[in-house]
Amino acid sequence: MKYSNIEFEIIDNAGIIWLNRPEVHNAMNAEMIGEIIDAFEKANDMDDIRFVILRGRGKSFCAGADLNYMKGIAQFGFEENYQDSLKLAKCFNAIYTCKKPTIALVHGAAIGGANGLLAACDFVYCDDETKFAFAEVKLGIAPATISPYVCKRIGEYSARDLMITGRRFLGKEAEAVGLVNKSFAGEEALEEQLAFTKKMLMSSGPAAMGACKKLIYNLYNKYSFEDSIDYTARLIAELRASEEGQEGMASFLEKRKAKWNV
Repeated sequence: MKYSNIEFEIIDNAGIIWLNRPEVHNAMNAEMIGEIIDAFEKANDMDDIRFVILRGRGKSFCAGADLNYMKGIAQFGFEENYQDSLKLAKCFNAIYTCKKPTIALVHGAAIGGANGLLAACDFVYCDDETKFAFAEVKLGIAPATISPYVCKRIGEYSARDLMITGRRFLGKEAEAVGLVNKSFAGEEALEEQLAFTKKMLMSSGPAAMGACKKLIYNLYNKYSFEDSIDYTARLIAELRASEEGQEGMASFLEKRKAKWNV
């Protein structure tokens, strides 16, 4: 698939989405946002993709909003601003609701909206020297569209600390507050973790992983606790009776690898 601001390649059952504006540290503009939405939506329907990896070309993961993009936004009225912001919100949601497991590999810098991209992913790994900041307050605005995903990850009071101050922090603190799953000393250790996570995902049922993602989404965003009782009972019944569920249970009882575990 050809894009102007990102690259999308498939290697060994992984859909790899590269932010590809290294000359501006992968800063986001309207075109990049649209391409990210399109790539994640396409990945949903591609059977040869078992999981999606989001990375950045060059020295940084993503430096937030592009300066020229921001200059244009500054001239918008409310309605234009609303439509633009809605597109950005849909970008983060496209990642959050992706049917496949998602992994963000973060290095260099993750500023402003970049944190929405990574926070919407299932797994996030970074280098210890990665610089993070919710810098919106320094511009007189707030990290609004990223906040649903960031707050889910780090909680209310860590969000107050980091969002209200807009201060910079590094990988280990990002790990401590839960913004990333793990921070590593150096690129080699980061790549080793990616390889381990890929191995774990390849040994899990593709449909089962998608069902897990939908299950967690529904429990946190859709169903009350009372409604979840019937919902979860129905779900496990459906999965046990499914082709993948039958294969998985048979492989366990027969002490062999399941067909998807290649």
